[in-house]
Amino acid sequence: MEVAETIQSVRRQVTTAREKGKRIGFVPTMGALHIGHISLIESAVNQTDFVVVSIFVNPTQFGPGEDFQKYPRPLDQDLEICRKTGVRLVFVPTPEQMYGSENLTWATVEKLTEPLCGQFRPGHFRGVTTVCAKLFNIVQPDVAFFGQKDAQQAIAIKRMVADLNMPLQIVVCPTVREPDGLAVSSRNKYLTKQQRKDATLIYKSLQKCREMIEAGVTNTKEIIGQMRKILNQIPSAKLEYVSIVDSETLESTDKVCGKILAAVAVKIGSTRLIDNILLDTGKQ
Repeated sequence: MEVAETIQSVRRQVTTAREKGKRIGFVPTMGALHIGHISLIESAVNQTDFVVVSIFVNPTQFGPGEDFQKYPRPLDQDLEICRKTGVRLVFVPTPEQMYGSENLTWATVEKLTEPLCGQFRPGHFRGVTTVCAKLFNIVQPDVAFFGQKDAQQAIAIKRMVADLNMPLQIVVCPTVREPDGLAVSSRNKYLTKQQRKDATLIYKSLQKCREMIEAGVTNTKEIIGQMRKILNQIPSAKLEYVSIVDSETLESTDKVCGKILAAVAVKIGSTRLIDNILLDTGKQ
């Protein structure tokens, strides 16, 4: 496994791999790798020949007062995980390498980035889509792998790739969960023991949504009301949103039909957690 700190080094090594007929897989990360990231890397290793992982805590997707400075950066541990999982190249750039002295060009996906997390994190998705556009340009992968937990991010990136005719495939892999259902996240380590226990109610609210839809309930307000009842049991919780939206357009709907995304964002103490499930009702 090689570790590259410069764009030139990444391009040189990827070009060499491609000249040998290798299919390039790419997993962009902010490090602090956990079993969710490992599942993405394993998918990449299984589906491609030469896997590149980037580790870059992207400053442009953090807003004022968010956790950029304290975001975990256990680089040595991350590199060991990459080595053990079969990664061929790890790209570890600095902010200066990625953005130069001043970045004046941004990739913005409209509409899809406005609801859900977009309401509460202004500028976040502009930072996400721009850094992904840059990384795709640098690595030039055949396939890039993302997690379903960050559903809105994956949907926006898929649309950016389609709209800008980028020559790569986006694969979205299932959310990895702890045994009690909590979605695996780098931010889970911020939770106290009691907050960690309370956080399991996030997935329970999504399970309630699934149960109600499977039982034939189609009124989204009724379903969301029951989900909120569960989430309101968390003493230190501040709900940002509990939403049921179209899984492609992310537009809200009064009635459950077709493919929908049920999504939740909640702050437990100072820790912001998100989760979602995809459901195909089969009804139009």
